[in-house]
Amino acid sequence: MSKSTRSSDATRADRGDQADIQAVSRVSQILSLFEPATPEMTAVEVAERLGLNRTTAYRYCTSLAAAGLLERNAEGSYVPGGLLLQLGAFAIGHRSVINLAPRHMRALARATQTTVVLSLWGLTGPVVSRVEENISAVVVVSVRVGSHLPLDSAQSKVFLAYHADQLSMERLMANLPGQAREELRADVERVRTVGHCSAMSTPGVVAVGAPVFDEYGICATIAVVGPDNTLSMADDTPELRVVVDTARALTQELGGHYRPDDLDQRAV
Repeated sequence: MSKSTRSSDATRADRGDQADIQAVSRVSQILSLFEPATPEMTAVEVAERLGLNRTTAYRYCTSLAAAGLLERNAEGSYVPGGLLLQLGAFAIGHRSVINLAPRHMRALARATQTTVVLSLWGLTGPVVSRVEENISAVVVVSVRVGSHLPLDSAQSKVFLAYHADQLSMERLMANLPGQAREELRADVERVRTVGHCSAMSTPGVVAVGAPVFDEYGICATIAVVGPDNTLSMADDTPELRVVVDTARALTQELGGHYRPDDLDQRAV
């Protein structure tokens, strides 16, 4: 085989690898479109959301349906398929924090008279993975499991502060417009300083959150959520102390190291 032939073969192989990587990336983008607010989508809607031509979007959707990652309902829309549900349940079921958190969350909901939310990191932000509501409260804030939280939420800022892959976190923040990006960076830096976060990403609704760590680093955030007339964003609010204590207790059960404790030790 001549040198030019070998070079041509290598070039074709590289192009094939790049095409495979692009296809995987496209599949990821399509699957990430599905969430509680968007439980089903047509191929046309996929094309519009991702800027694809309709033929390409239809080809991807039918291929994903054939693989069991999507299913087509009677109306012609696509919904998450059986294989995707199976993998999702398997992945969540093997997160120790999901098994240990419920007892702590119920106690926290009773102590604070609020809704308690546990979030895990998804593709580009936190995903609500478990919710405990305080049904005895007059006003209950409902949060849907599976919801993707925006980057300006308290839970997102905690993850951005402590996530092991800070380069990826910086890339996420870099996608925001100038002023919003700088404000978010300042908020994330403050989280690193104080070890918790309070925010109002939804008008009238306050979330107070803290990080939960396992042996590998941050694995979840736990937060209380309530109306702004009953839940304060101040650093001396009693609800914040209970949230942080709960996060520390859960971290200890998971065999992790509660990193904000380092700040407490340096302040002594």
